[in-house]
Amino acid sequence: MADNGYPTFTFQQLIDDAVLEIGDGYRAKNDELGGSGPIFLRAGHVTDSHIDFDGVEHFRSELTDKVRHKMARPGDTIVTTKGNSTGRTSFVTDEMPPFVYSPHLSYWRSADPNRIESGFLRYWSRGREFAIQLAGMKASTDMAPYLSLTDQRRLEITLPPIDQQKALGAILSGLDDKIELNRRMNATLEGMARAIFKAWFIDFEPVKAKAAGAACFPGMAQHVFDDLPNSFVNSELGEIPEGWSIGPLGNVMEHPRRTARPEELDSTTNYVGLEHIPRQAIWLPEWGDASSVTSNKHYFRKGEFLFGKLRPYFHKVCVAPIDGVCSTDVVVVAPASDGWTGFVLFHISSAAFVAYTSAASTGTKMPRTNWKDMSSYAVAIPPDEIARAFSQLVAPSIALLAANVFESRVLSSVRDALLPKLISGEISVTPIGGGSDGG
Repeated sequence: MADNGYPTFTFQQLIDDAVLEIGDGYRAKNDELGGSGPIFLRAGHVTDSHIDFDGVEHFRSELTDKVRHKMARPGDTIVTTKGNSTGRTSFVTDEMPPFVYSPHLSYWRSADPNRIESGFLRYWSRGREFAIQLAGMKASTDMAPYLSLTDQRRLEITLPPIDQQKALGAILSGLDDKIELNRRMNATLEGMARAIFKAWFIDFEPVKAKAAGAACFPGMAQHVFDDLPNSFVNSELGEIPEGWSIGPLGNVMEHPRRTARPEELDSTTNYVGLEHIPRQAIWLPEWGDASSVTSNKHYFRKGEFLFGKLRPYFHKVCVAPIDGVCSTDVVVVAPASDGWTGFVLFHISSAAFVAYTSAASTGTKMPRTNWKDMSSYAVAIPPDEIARAFSQLVAPSIALLAANVFESRVLSSVRDALLPKLISGEISVTPIGGGSDGG
């Protein structure tokens, strides 16, 4: 029995009693991938906040039956099992597309909802009881961290009554649902802003519309539309609106060089490393502090852009919602003026810019880009007033992105503070249905 009076079981006992099911992933061969069937989910797509389905591979559709036994089910708790990310967890919801676990993922699945609530298992995986056991297992080997199925069967879990489990899961999942809603809203806001950028500055749709005789363009202020040209000229990048020019992106952006020395930093200084910047998103959902910094870093200011300069991380670009310091593996970028904010941001976070920096990167072990190459990227540069109109149009979306990030951080802090108290029984909860058996 645990200190709270609840019984403790090993995973193996629960498996033997048909209460719990655990398993690992499928070892896919290269020739099994590249189709339109179920997703093959690798451990790198399991983040601390959600499952990232961008850039995932798919099985060939005719293999669906073959891999079905390794497919996720709603309610599964997912655990990463190899490397430095070992022990990172996530949860499968009804809204997720069908996917197959990779070998570096394990799943925990309730086989008897009258004994284990899936939501409780989800939050237990983030709790102290699992963290302590995981740390001990990691320390038992000199090799890279690894959580085998054998190790998982030895895990011990304390189980409150099922009504308590359900109440706990409902409380914490409510917070997580709001965090996930904010994440999805941010993805939608970014997608809308990026679509407008592409229409204005890549496809030149407003100019094409004016050249075709249109009197206005949806979403564009009338006075801005009236000032647009109605014809194109040839350039090294193809046809561009008349009056626009071709030039390096460095003409409208800057590289603030502000060195942050360790002795200037402490736990009150925000710190951003590559690990904090999300994949293919311009919001920054998390950051740490500089209390453990031992080498020079770069200062950045709220509203500036952070760009991962190592080849595997060129897709990591974000707007800084706070002042702080960042890793030297991150390039700090700022628009030349406020009017160029949106133009610069959506260029450096575009797939075309990622491809450009990747191709121009140098180095054998860890290829990287540099400010000189980044600033040399050739673009069609519009008149100042067009760039300013776009920045003003997307500014509310960028501000809302930041507001959602801060709200989610608060909700995460509340969730993380409640989690150990709810699981230990220090805070009692009313069982689902309004009973009082839980106190």
